[in-house]
Amino acid sequence: MNGDFRAATAGEFALFQALIQAEAGIYLPVSKRALLVRRLGGRLRALGLKTFGAYYRRVTQENDRAERTRMLDCICTNETHFFREPRQFEFLEKTVFPAWKTEAGLGRRPRRIRAWSVPCSTGEEPYSLAITLRHHFPANSGWEIDVLASDLSSRALASARQAEWPIEKAAEIPCGYLERYMLRGVRSQNGKIKAGPEIRKLVRFQHLNLNARCYAVIGSFDLILCRNVLIYFDAVVKEHVIERLISYLDPRGYLLLGHAESLNGIDDSLKPIVPTIYARPARAARDRVRSPSKAENASYG
Repeated sequence: MNGDFRAATAGEFALFQALIQAEAGIYLPVSKRALLVRRLGGRLRALGLKTFGAYYRRVTQENDRAERTRMLDCICTNETHFFREPRQFEFLEKTVFPAWKTEAGLGRRPRRIRAWSVPCSTGEEPYSLAITLRHHFPANSGWEIDVLASDLSSRALASARQAEWPIEKAAEIPCGYLERYMLRGVRSQNGKIKAGPEIRKLVRFQHLNLNARCYAVIGSFDLILCRNVLIYFDAVVKEHVIERLISYLDPRGYLLLGHAESLNGIDDSLKPIVPTIYARPARAARDRVRSPSKAENASYG
């Protein structure tokens, strides 16, 4: 017995393995059997169920959609940080943003930037984007910023909407940004930080399953952050996800992946500018000329 329920058998694990992959595209290898037991165990206890077979019947045969959502919430890995992949932010600030300002000054692009963080987890990444974009493209210069944050996990989205984090998270935020755009909790909120109202109004949230046949997303984006989620998908799902994301990428836009991910063997419509940052071939060729030296690129990512 594991607590007050029996650990998943090989057959039960195989059932959940197939269900989770069909629902969310997430592939759990056999080595993740203990992880599944650990993450779903709380749901079995809450429902008073003794076996994973009984829980599987609850989320399939009884068609309990609310419980199926809770199951996926439990499976999702919500590890994230502010200003994750700092080299990417450095490239944006030194190469991409100056080019956008120049293009806007010449009337070659509107003073509007749309960014999409998927999956957004508990909000650190989309708010990092919002802070950086607002700082470099201020409203008093006529710039509009729109950041879409989406995730499969309803629980993570609820947390992200609060825009509150433990004070320890402050160490991840550059001092200038921390002082300018974040609030420190006092009294009942002591020990927390919160995004300021100027930043909160730039970010909107949407529930989204990357494994869905189509996405309820409108328009194109200048920046799409899709970090550290492709590693959970098999080749077929990866190709589907990338194809869908690229369809939302502005022809002059950039796709940013996690340091352990690449488009090699998945899609050749985008080319790497530096590791983990991709653009259409014409844009990629121009930005490589302005990008950091080969020595700097060797340590990138």
